[in-house]
Parts: sequence; structure tokens; C-alpha cells
Amino acid sequence: MLYDIRQTTTYSYGAPVRAARQVMRMTPVDRGPHQHVIANMLDTRPAPSEAEHGTDFFGNAICYVTFDTPHERLDITMRARIEVRGTVLPDAMTTPIVDLVRSAALTAFDLGPDSPVHGLFPTRSVPLDPAITEWTAESCAADRPILAAALDVMHRIKETFTYEPGATDVATLPAQAFAARAGVCQDFAHVMIAGLRGVGIPARYVSGYLRTIPPPGQPRLAGADATHAWVEVWCGVDLGWVGLDPTNAIPVGEDHIILAIGRDYSDVSPVDGVIVASGEHQLAVGVDVIPVERPQAEAPAS
Repeated sequence: MLYDIRQTTTYSYGAPVRAARQVMRMTPVDRGPHQHVIANMLDTRPAPSEAEHGTDFFGNAICYVTFDTPHERLDITMRARIEVRGTVLPDAMTTPIVDLVRSAALTAFDLGPDSPVHGLFPTRSVPLDPAITEWTAESCAADRPILAAALDVMHRIKETFTYEPGATDVATLPAQAFAARAGVCQDFAHVMIAGLRGVGIPARYVSGYLRTIPPPGQPRLAGADATHAWVEVWCGVDLGWVGLDPTNAIPVGEDHIILAIGRDYSDVSPVDGVIVASGEHQLAVGVDVIPVERPQAEAPAS
């Protein structure tokens, strides 16, 4: 699939911001065979006085910006054209059993960004919770194939939780969303991550986008009107990280575009930093992910 993506983010401040230093994680990057970025751009109004581009530990694109001109509004626009290829998952029953995956993760020596060790331990936004661990353990018997276990957790979240925008906010902890059995994609991802980590299975957080216009005859996916979030589960050395979307109870495929990967939401927050101002601010975000008809010359060979 070929997509044109446009994200607009607007901060409206109650009082002029005299200065700001922020980091933006809003530019998709290539992700192996799954995702290829053909072109992208990031624009702000006002323009920053300084801008420095780079990547973080997990390979996410970051941009450090400084604003030294007073402003009452900040507009951020990201545009990109991205090619996404679907991934064919193996038969879940043929994947390694949970106990073998746990052992492999605990004995891993690799500390690189794709190592399972980064998805094993609790974080500030995803502390472990006994109730979530116990609930998840029902799906994760030691002798059950890892992908079958993870898929079962994903489907149980979809069946048990209510997608309810406004029921939570970015600071809501997994235990709170779990107790309410309600939230949005960030909450469902955090609950799934907390549960899997609680039973010793590595899991990490992915932010990104869903196609805005569904294929003919298919329903529009929940979360397609804003940035989305899902989970990657480590399924052993051979299979590696597998993307699962608990909000929609589907494996990650051609409808999913990766923006950033981390241990939890705090690692992938689109905008973070410090502003010098007083008063409240309002945030508005708009996302369009439009499938693009390929020129005839670009069409893949049959």
C-alpha cells in the first residue's frame, strides 16, 4: 500500500510563550521490509530559531527545536508518502512455547534497541499490577505457543474493554484503565504491555497511524482519526517482534504505519519539552491517511 499522510498539531496558549525548547517525534522512518518512507517534511509556525535532527536509542526520528520569539500559537505539520507492506504471520500454534520465550529473553546478552530486555521490565507509565498480571496469566500457560497466547490476550482486551474517548487521559495508568475496562488505544496498549511483562513476556509500545479510508466493504478501524497505538510482542529469536493491535483485535498489517517505538508512551510522545509561559493551553490534532493509487509504472509485477 502507498499512503499520503498529513498530521496537523496545534497548541493554543492562554498567554504568550516567551521561549520554548522541545523535542518532536513526528517523522516516520524506514522500518525494515514493513515500511519505506519515500518523502517527508516537518514544518512549524512560527519557524524555530534552532532545529537539530537526529535519532533516539530506538531509531525514532527526533527533532530538537528552540523558539525564542514570543508566540500564542504553535502549528506543527507533518506530511509524508510511505509504502507499507503487510507481514504474513506463521501459524500461531507452530511458534515457540511461552516458557521457552521467557527463558530466551531472560538470558539474552544483546542490549541493542531490538533486544527483548527493553520490553521485560516495568516503566513509569507501565508499572506492573497484580490484577492485570493475574488476568493475563489466564492466556499464557507455560506450554502454550507464544503467538497463540498473545493473540488471546489481544482478543480478550477487545471483547472486555470499551473504546471510550474521554474516559482517560495521557497520564492514566494501566491499573486505572483496567479497573474501568474503558479507554482508548493508548490504554489498551499499556494494559496489554503491563500484563505480558507481568508474566515475563517482552512487549513494547508502538505509536503510528491507521488508514483513514477503509477498503470497500470493510468497517473503519477504531483510532483512525488520530495517532494510534498498538503493541509489539517478542516471540523468540527467530520470529522477533510481532505487532498486535488490541484496540481492533487484529495483527498489524498494511493498514498500520509506524511512527515511533519505545517502552511506553513516554518514549514516543509526539511533542515534549519546556515552555516559558503562564496559563493553560489547548491542543488540537488532525490526521489524514489516504491510500494513493500507484502510477502504472510503479505497480508491482504480478
